[in-house]
Amino acid sequence: MSRTPLDTVEHAAATPDVELPWAELGLKKDEYERVVEILGRRPTGAELAMYSVMWSEHCSYKSSKVHLRQFGEKAPENDAMLVGIGENAGVVDVGQGYAVTFKVESHNHPSYVEPYQGAATGVGGIVRDIIAMGARPVAVVDPLRFGAADHPDTKRVLPGVVAGIGGYGNCLGLPNIGGEVVFDACYQGNPLVNAGAIGVMRHEDIHLAKASGAGNQVILYGARTGGDGIGGASILASETFDDAKPSKRPAVQVGDPFQEKLLIECTLEAFKEKLVVGIQDLGAAGLSCATSELASNGSGGMRVTLDDVPLRDSTLSPEEILMSESQERMCAVVEPDKVERFLEICEKWDVIATVIGEVTDGDRLEIFWHGEKIVDVDPRTVAHEGPTYERPYARPSWQDELQADDANKLPRPATSDELKDQVLKLVASPNQASKKWITSQYDHFVQGNTVLAQPEDSGMIRIDEETGLGVAIATDGNGRYAKLDPYTGAQLALAEAYRNVATTGAKPLAVSDCLNFGSPEDPAVMWQFAEAVRGLADGCQQLGTPVTGGNVSLYNQTGEAAIHPTPVVAVLGVIDDVARRTPVAFQEEGQLLYLLGDTREEFGGSAWSQVIHDHLGGLPPKVDLERERLLAEILIAASRDGMIDSAHDLSDGGLIQAVVESALLGDKGARLIVPDGLDAFTFLFSESAGRAVVAVPRSEEVRFNDMCGARGLPATRIGVVDGDTIELQGEFELSLAELRTAHEETIPALLK
Repeated sequence: MSRTPLDTVEHAAATPDVELPWAELGLKKDEYERVVEILGRRPTGAELAMYSVMWSEHCSYKSSKVHLRQFGEKAPENDAMLVGIGENAGVVDVGQGYAVTFKVESHNHPSYVEPYQGAATGVGGIVRDIIAMGARPVAVVDPLRFGAADHPDTKRVLPGVVAGIGGYGNCLGLPNIGGEVVFDACYQGNPLVNAGAIGVMRHEDIHLAKASGAGNQVILYGARTGGDGIGGASILASETFDDAKPSKRPAVQVGDPFQEKLLIECTLEAFKEKLVVGIQDLGAAGLSCATSELASNGSGGMRVTLDDVPLRDSTLSPEEILMSESQERMCAVVEPDKVERFLEICEKWDVIATVIGEVTDGDRLEIFWHGEKIVDVDPRTVAHEGPTYERPYARPSWQDELQADDANKLPRPATSDELKDQVLKLVASPNQASKKWITSQYDHFVQGNTVLAQPEDSGMIRIDEETGLGVAIATDGNGRYAKLDPYTGAQLALAEAYRNVATTGAKPLAVSDCLNFGSPEDPAVMWQFAEAVRGLADGCQQLGTPVTGGNVSLYNQTGEAAIHPTPVVAVLGVIDDVARRTPVAFQEEGQLLYLLGDTREEFGGSAWSQVIHDHLGGLPPKVDLERERLLAEILIAASRDGMIDSAHDLSDGGLIQAVVESALLGDKGARLIVPDGLDAFTFLFSESAGRAVVAVPRSEEVRFNDMCGARGLPATRIGVVDGDTIELQGEFELSLAELRTAHEETIPALLK
């Protein structure tokens, strides 16, 4: 993009007719005209580079922000919220003077193009968001979606993504404690690689992204800037893929976890010495984002000398330097008398650091190259005043037909042998099978504070060794439910993550989300998005769990084929003493199994309908958020007071899936009996929400029943932990050995 003579602000004003490649950079004609109107002249090449990446879908949320406002407008009153939407990550108060920051983001498109680096840099980026808030990262999670498990390209994408997540996170020394892996043909050309991270700090250590105080110095530190990732996440994530093979490898960033580890320690030491006024990580849009956001969030302007940016490639043009998304870089605003000490700390940690500019008392962001001014903009117009689209949306014409194709009418097993056979098929299906082949590549226990990790209902980390204070996090999202009804599907994702946190004994506090959808230019997709956001905002309001931040990923589409609408919801909870957590595994023989909640004939979008009939149709399970709240309160109280020794939420695969997982994890069988009013099939496979199965010591049965009865929560005794088989009285018996083979051999066989 470099031009001769240098495209300075003065040159741009004198040459209004020069053609610029705005379309190649992803801008629409009217967006380019808006830039011209804002500046009162044509932009320079460097200004065009900044506007193009900052106004991309990935950075500006131009198609989604009209709907996302509901998260603020409907936000419930919540005393725990310390920092909300708009910063690098949300922050909540978890007690004892501790604050926890957490966020989930997407790195979908880069991970399809280059699975290892796409996934690795997704982890790196989300961890820098956490550091930028002033926190020490303590754990990561990764909700993943891939195409059909037996598709050849899944063998290319999945191992690379898993190796990237494991390689980067393990090198950082961060335990990977949660997430999910889902297979569906709809994700074939658009895998979803969502990454989340949690960080811990004291209340007084919270930092924000703002540049205030004229004369304060702007310091770029971390890795050198290279040609990798030019326009990477910002441009890649703002368009659909065609059916051709991946062709955009240069746009994918390259990660160096060892450099990031040094960056973490260097940043935390600078925070400890109170050297930093404002800070911003360099993620999507690189320097364009860091400089414009710091300046627009502060009280003044900023002057930057681009020549001072340390480069890996001396041939980079100023436009490329501004657009590069090279990893492991951060930008800090430091008072002049503290610069020397800041640079000393960077040198100690072998981190390159350079003063590249200063905060001014004006209101402009000015950038210079070879002594010439190449950018002169109001930073707010770059960072916060991009286009806002009210995209047309309409309920798709096929939605009624899809919902009318009722899964409840599918043929059911006619004999006990058929029932037994379908249980084995379900347990061995790719989505219900053990993911140990994947999760064993992650380090769950590094740092020594992991209390629970996959395949538990939620991950849990101890944050105070003396008191046992801890936090739990669960991520969930069912694209099949959301395809049937996006409003309900989003609430079911919220309800499941909320329930998973409560099942371990932690109290749900707050939400982050990653909203993965197809092209916003398709009215049907935009309707799915609008409905899902409305459902999530309404649900969070009712449960009292505010959305603290998150991410929107659009254009997850190949040609005309969009992914299922996939809102992934992360719920963070707090537990006073991690010693009282409740695991999934059955603990002792003789304990009584209770089913909590109501079971109905609800098979729309169910695992059974997918595995046995390859069917998607009908309505998803109903949502009762007040019941979810009551169930959570019972699970938390029972955990705290020692009334239950294990618990597992009921979701994909229904009761039988939950019982099999608890039995295999504890290596203890179960004898089950079908309760009155239910048939064996519905009892085993229904996916009614608001349910959990718990193991109650006999000594606690009366107390537990009294609590459930007093609170009005249905609690039905359905069996006992016993033996080395799972037996459904009068129907079938399956040995744990047979179930283990079915459950654990599927994924390795598909991916070897």
